[in-house]
This record gives sequence, structure tokens and C-alpha cells, in this order.
Amino acid sequence: MKRIVVVLVALGMAMSVVPAASAAEGTELANIRTGRHAGFDRVVFDFSGPRPEVVAGRTSEPYHCGSGKPITAKGDEFLEVTMWPADAHGYTGPRSFDTPGLLNVRSVTNTCDFEAHLGFAIGYAGAGRAYRVSFLDNPTRVVVDIDH
Repeated sequence: MKRIVVVLVALGMAMSVVPAASAAEGTELANIRTGRHAGFDRVVFDFSGPRPEVVAGRTSEPYHCGSGKPITAKGDEFLEVTMWPADAHGYTGPRSFDTPGLLNVRSVTNTCDFEAHLGFAIGYAGAGRAYRVSFLDNPTRVVVDIDH
């Protein structure tokens, strides 16, 4: 009986200190789309919640956020796009794929889905290409354009 009381007290303390996560705190990946446009290739991440924060930067080799191991993907250079709070826990589409039909973008590869951080490496031909990250709403979309 004493053990049960200790466990219940510990659970009560943990629940009062650690706030419960709610759907309003993050957003869920719903779809990934790519397309070729005049002057740029586009990658669109559709979300089923509010707009996430986004950081993007170039890298010569993408790494998995959990293990730190390199990820094999097509591209001479990669744009690492990290979104938070966001996850893809319920996402059933492809997490890594090649992008035939686009002029420069060669691949889109999931690099992170951990602790509300969702990352993708977008591999492309050449190096130092200009890129833009923007948002669209209704539904929420993170749009990444990489110039030809």
C-alpha cells in the first residue's frame, strides 16, 4: 500500500510540473508536394495546424538529427529546412523521395522528426543557389523555392 501511495504522489507531482502537450502547440505534416515553375523548383509542406517556425540553411551533407549519422540523398548541395513545433508522427506519405521532372531539385529527405522538430533536406544540382522560404494559409503551407 505504501508503494502505491508513493507512486501516486510522484505521478501527481510530475503532472503538475510537466505541462501536457496540446494540438494547439504544434502542427502535423499532412502532405509534401513538388513542382517545376518558370525560374524555380518548388517544394511545399502542407500542415494541418498553425504555422510553424522555420529555419533554412545550406549544407554539403545532411545528417539525421537523432543519430548524427549522414543521410544518403541525391544532390550536390542541400537546403536543410527545420520546422517547429511540428511533427510527422501521423504522416503516411513518403518521407524520402527523388524528384524527377524538376530542373534542379533532385531529392527531398526527412532528416528529423523528434521533440517537435521536423526537418527535411532538399537536395539540388549545383551549389549556392538562391532560395526563398514563405508561408501560405488555409491550409497552412511552408513553401520553399529554389532558383534554376
